[in-house]
Amino acid sequence: MSRFDWIQKELKNLKESGLFNQIRTLNSPQGSWLEVDGRQVLNFCSNNYLGLANDARMVSAACEAAQRYGVGPAAVRSIAGTMDLHIKLEERMAAFKHVEAAITFQSGYCANLGTIQALVGKGDMIFSDELNHASIIDGCRLSGATIQRFEHCNPGHLELVIKENEGRYEKALIISDGVFSMDGDIAPLDKLCEIAKAHDILLLVDDAHGEGVLGEGGRGIVDHFGLHGQVDIEVGTFSKAFGVMGGVVAGSAVIIDWLRQRGRPFLFSSAMTPADVAACLAAVDILEESTQRVERLWANTDYFKQGMASIGFDIGNSQTPITPVILGEAPLAQQFSRELFEAGIFATSIGYPTVPKGRARIRVMISAAHSQADLDQGLEAFEKTAKKLGVI
Repeated sequence: MSRFDWIQKELKNLKESGLFNQIRTLNSPQGSWLEVDGRQVLNFCSNNYLGLANDARMVSAACEAAQRYGVGPAAVRSIAGTMDLHIKLEERMAAFKHVEAAITFQSGYCANLGTIQALVGKGDMIFSDELNHASIIDGCRLSGATIQRFEHCNPGHLELVIKENEGRYEKALIISDGVFSMDGDIAPLDKLCEIAKAHDILLLVDDAHGEGVLGEGGRGIVDHFGLHGQVDIEVGTFSKAFGVMGGVVAGSAVIIDWLRQRGRPFLFSSAMTPADVAACLAAVDILEESTQRVERLWANTDYFKQGMASIGFDIGNSQTPITPVILGEAPLAQQFSRELFEAGIFATSIGYPTVPKGRARIRVMISAAHSQADLDQGLEAFEKTAKKLGVI
């Protein structure tokens, strides 16, 4: 009996249940069209909301930074890895988000892990939306704090859970995604903020899918609700609308100072590369210069969603460019994805455990880079595939 038998058995089960993830390979930069496994396909998969991942200004900024600073920082931030570019990006992000200060991490995932562990620990309590992202879940577990989940986007239930646990913790933290990545709905941040204030609890919002999408010029969910200065911690990523790589935490200066002392990914892993930081700075320049890309993103979103609804698809209750096409069981979603690929559309299926069983889907990610012709081609392919498979 091999020590790997249990892994082989689990992999076999995944394949038989339609949950084994077949990962395709890209041979081109991100954009509205991609070369995937050697063929040109329309891209409905990427988080490249504003089409910045291959923008010429971003590429130029990255190349210039690599020439000047090299390809890597060669140290953690707290020893010898902090470059003037890092400080500049943090200052620019604080100004962009209208907060006192900001700190960058290697990724949005690292930002959540480092921030949650630094703010709460054993003897403390976290109140977490039941559909929060995996990075939040992992950060909560690693913190050692007691985790109390509240019903998805339900402020009333959050209030109830807090009251049931009064006196059972030293410190507490409320955490919610801003935009939920699988369904595209928006957290009731204004109500969560009222509850946090009433109970004197810190509030953290993960704005990964809100930055570059919501608010004036893509400033995010806090701007969307007009809550500047009222939300304690905003966690974000540069890997989606910004089109690069890295994470950011924005908020009060005292919290950011604390994260520089106790944020474990900041202390124990090397910093963002100079090229990444320079590209992020270029993205901030682009967002501050014009709102055109954000407006185009929303126009494309409205057009595509209306088309999908008129065809008869179940696209859930998304309030953002994230468009879930709910199909039900994972094998059907995987087959649907394969058929779309044969039709020249790259749209990956998503099943359990990323989404609940029976809620497998194709998650379409709309971008400002899509033309109306792209969207029409996508709509036609979705309709033909649905009819072929008996979905509609």
